[in-house]
Amino acid sequence: MARLEGKVALITGAASGMGAEHARLFIEEGARVAMTDIADVPGRALAAELGANAIYIHHDVTEPDEWTSAVIEATESFGPVNVLVNNAGFAGPAASVVEMTDEDYLKTIAIDQHGVFFGMRAVIPGMIDAGGGSIVNISSVAGFVHQINVPNPAYTAAKFAVRGLTKAAAVLYGDRNIRVNSVHPGGVLTPMLIETVPQEAIDFISEGVPLRRMAQPREVSQLVVFLASDDSSYITGAEHLIDGGQTAD
Repeated sequence: MARLEGKVALITGAASGMGAEHARLFIEEGARVAMTDIADVPGRALAAELGANAIYIHHDVTEPDEWTSAVIEATESFGPVNVLVNNAGFAGPAASVVEMTDEDYLKTIAIDQHGVFFGMRAVIPGMIDAGGGSIVNISSVAGFVHQINVPNPAYTAAKFAVRGLTKAAAVLYGDRNIRVNSVHPGGVLTPMLIETVPQEAIDFISEGVPLRRMAQPREVSQLVVFLASDDSSYITGAEHLIDGGQTAD
């Protein structure tokens, strides 16, 4: 039996990159998936590609009202949401603490931190009514260490905060059979990264990783599927590094 048979998942930031790969693998594993994003054209195209078990919803994760609408639409389409993947993220501009503008700081925090909180708040009541669920919050190795190659202090702050939000929700709702975990990828070879980052830069980053390469998106998605599935039924409040050993060095 497919690992996610009977699951209804809402995946944010699903129009491209890791989110799109999460959606593809969730469908392969038997889930019905509400894909949300603000990139409507690729989002709708991917939903059409994935077939009847996928829908696309325009959704800005920084807006609480849009969270409410997205959960209602997903529930009306497929039934109660019992898996949430808070994948939407924003690396933000490269800037030091002194150089960063108020606008850039607040935008980064709004997407990477507030969006995760709003998402959990939106789905947990329905999960309680349905008897449980799994929430997977996508953080980063930047939730453990500040990365020189991602020099945005707001991004680091937000990804650390995701760890705290994850642990708090896991403790608060464990007795309602709701599991909450965080995933912390290192460098991932998304199509956008390949298109925008010179190969020599990718090679340089890879040399700093014990496995001497960056991750493929599907490698991260396999971990996300595991945490969404009943195979991880006794795992909650945990941080899951998937960084090729980067933080072990």
